[in-house]
Amino acid sequence: MTVPLSAWFAVLGVILVMLAVDLVAHRKAHVIGVREAAVWSIVWVTLGVAFGVLVWSLWGAEFGQQYFAGYLIEKSLAVDNVFVWAIIFAAFAVPREYQHRVLFLGVLGALIFRGIFIAAGAALIENFSWILYVFAAFLIYTGWRMFRSRKDHVHPEKSRILKVFRRFVPMTDAYHGQKFLIRKAGIVVATPLLAVLVLVEITDIIFAVDSIPAIFAVTSEPFLVFTANAFAILGLRAMYFLLADLIHRFIYLKVGLAFVLIWVGIKMLLLDVLYIPTTISLAVVATIITVSIVASLRATRGQGRREVRTEAAGAFRIATPEELAAVEPVFRRRKRVAVGGSKDGSDA
Repeated sequence: MTVPLSAWFAVLGVILVMLAVDLVAHRKAHVIGVREAAVWSIVWVTLGVAFGVLVWSLWGAEFGQQYFAGYLIEKSLAVDNVFVWAIIFAAFAVPREYQHRVLFLGVLGALIFRGIFIAAGAALIENFSWILYVFAAFLIYTGWRMFRSRKDHVHPEKSRILKVFRRFVPMTDAYHGQKFLIRKAGIVVATPLLAVLVLVEITDIIFAVDSIPAIFAVTSEPFLVFTANAFAILGLRAMYFLLADLIHRFIYLKVGLAFVLIWVGIKMLLLDVLYIPTTISLAVVATIITVSIVASLRATRGQGRREVRTEAAGAFRIATPEELAAVEPVFRRRKRVAVGGSKDGSDA
């Protein structure tokens, strides 16, 4: 697959434009409802599918199917990531109107880190072909571990990352709008929103360790790996607001994701022994995810939306008007010192 440099720049340009549009559309903090989330989800999925059609038409059916297989794997694994976000937000009692700002920066960081991981993975495969067997064994082990721990719950309040953050970063107990840092009495301190952003970012890095090897099992083309990741990740924010209140209904999804990881691990392990066409791999992944979702929804029929409940990570609250008024600018301007005069320029 020959991809000109202009194609890379075009894709990056589209991503930056869409991120800018998203940022402008949500520049004011507000609660994102199901309808708005559904509209944005349709936009992102349409964009991802349209790009796949473009790949299919320019580079042929094989590469088109590889893109869609990678996109489906990344999108499916991302659902588990979304559920972890919901638990983190619940543990920190993050107001719904502030959640989009955290996810926007989280997704931006995810794109950067995954780009680095993809480049590193492609370089390893190029120079050490045996690394594919390591990836395969890791995916099978991860899938088995996910299956065994399918009923376990995430506890953000017990996170080591949170403990280290609180130890080295002074933090207030109140949310000050969408600010991540504030200055109080001359001291810069973090708000709980920064701790949440750190947890969200670290969580995605951990998930990337699973998802990047998984997509290399269906395509070895860095361009397809990156674009499938990017277009799947771009829709995560909308997916979160659409599915966050339905976590309790996807009871078999983790089982399905575990089998997906095991399947792609086996496919990668048999790479030099048995060639499995991309069409079959795509069909298997789609079938596993569809069955797990349908079975989950049927088993939880009649259950409506409800907020996620979890143990509190701290007594976080919203700052009072008095506290907001007392906040000083984080970045202060230095006053010029006039020659022969005081700091403000007046005569001594």
